[in-house]
Amino acid sequence: MVTFTARRSEPALLLPARPTPRETKALSDLDDQRTLRYYETVVGFFRRRGGDVRAPADPAKAIRAVLAEALVYYYPVAGRLREERDEAAAGGGTGRLVVDCTAEGVVFVEADADVRLEEFGQPLLPPYPCVGELLCDAGDTRAVVGKPLLLMQVTRLKCGGFVLGFHICHNIADGFGMAQLIMAIADLARGAPAPTILPVWRRDLLTARCLDVPVTRTPSSSSSVVTSPAHEPALHGGGAAARPRPAADAMRSTPPDRMVVEYFLFGPREVSTLRGQLPAHLAESTTAFELLTAVMWQCRTAALGYGPDQLVRLMITMNARGRWNAHTPLPLGYYGNAHVSPVAEAAAGDLLARPLADTVELVRRTKRGMTREGMSAMVETVARLREWPPSTMDRVYEVSDIKWTAVNVLRFGWAELAGGGIPLAGDLTSKLGSDHMRCKNAAGEVSTVVSMLLPRVAMARFKKEMAVWLNKDDDKSLTIMSSL
Repeated sequence: MVTFTARRSEPALLLPARPTPRETKALSDLDDQRTLRYYETVVGFFRRRGGDVRAPADPAKAIRAVLAEALVYYYPVAGRLREERDEAAAGGGTGRLVVDCTAEGVVFVEADADVRLEEFGQPLLPPYPCVGELLCDAGDTRAVVGKPLLLMQVTRLKCGGFVLGFHICHNIADGFGMAQLIMAIADLARGAPAPTILPVWRRDLLTARCLDVPVTRTPSSSSSVVTSPAHEPALHGGGAAARPRPAADAMRSTPPDRMVVEYFLFGPREVSTLRGQLPAHLAESTTAFELLTAVMWQCRTAALGYGPDQLVRLMITMNARGRWNAHTPLPLGYYGNAHVSPVAEAAAGDLLARPLADTVELVRRTKRGMTREGMSAMVETVARLREWPPSTMDRVYEVSDIKWTAVNVLRFGWAELAGGGIPLAGDLTSKLGSDHMRCKNAAGEVSTVVSMLLPRVAMARFKKEMAVWLNKDDDKSLTIMSSL
């Protein structure tokens, strides 16, 4: 695997290209979750389109110029977060975050690497070699107050391509919002007079005072779909005090140096093998995301060795802008956090004993059963839980489908996206779940790569479980391996 050291410029503060409003903007209750107080990390690899007369001689300088222009529209991103203490709350409160639109700027770094795009791997799949060289230093990625909200590095490659790597504060934008910002940069880089989609703030739309609906729960035989976060058992009936203290979750007690991350590649053949283990009617109607999520949840539960009576939970992060949410439409251009996280739960023994079809059905009900009432309940619950996450975050497996970010999103015109996604870099605690990312396998087929972070011993068991499901004799053939 290729190794290299990037030659970086000194970090510079990049200001909006023109004067912007000086004001303070409130965040939504979804934005202001304490679990989002970190910088998300993204890398994108771009191939220069040969013969395009519009291609700039220096992609880093071109992107720097259009980023300054994009910040005129996305001017809160050039500001700073401030925490307002809530003296009325018990103990002084944890404080709400607000954005001071000060136009202090974002961090921008230019870099060069003596490596060609094809040296990152064919096909281009995570783990990406020397990914830390493609990102500028964000410092403590869990400290977000008073710091630049975006830190971007553009690394020029020997082949004329480039890598765009950035850290962005998750309180400001979700995955869709991050992609929308990069789309705006790409629009301006193509010579458009303004972003195709203009940003909309409207964070008031996702605050509890606008969504006054009680928390609900829908039982389903021995398992359930929970429409509020998994972090508050008192909201689901039977307070935490009535339950015995559970054994420590290995995912939260294992130190980082004893964890490993691996990436599992699912091409058409692997997905077909898994579909073959479902009844025909379910195989035809189930999406690949639902199918892979069900299999990996079962394998992960087995690998972590939970007791048969311990509740395990699956949290599915969903974009509230989707077609399913026609009952609560968000305006085009909304770039704040608009994700909801319905939760399925089951006893570990029951989950492992049931046929795959039952787990797939539970995943489908969880994902497809989100309602306005459920979404409202989640926002209201988040607003009340200022100290997320309490200890009941144990045994939660979170999954996110971010395959859509690679389709019709990042088009610079003179450069095309060759691959990328969320690497194992930056904040580790945010990587406890799995991201489903779009890629191509060695045969050039559109495929899905799924990240998985586990203790070393559990990872070995996980791979053996996956090998059984995929009828593989060698579990090493399942993964693209990386270790922390």
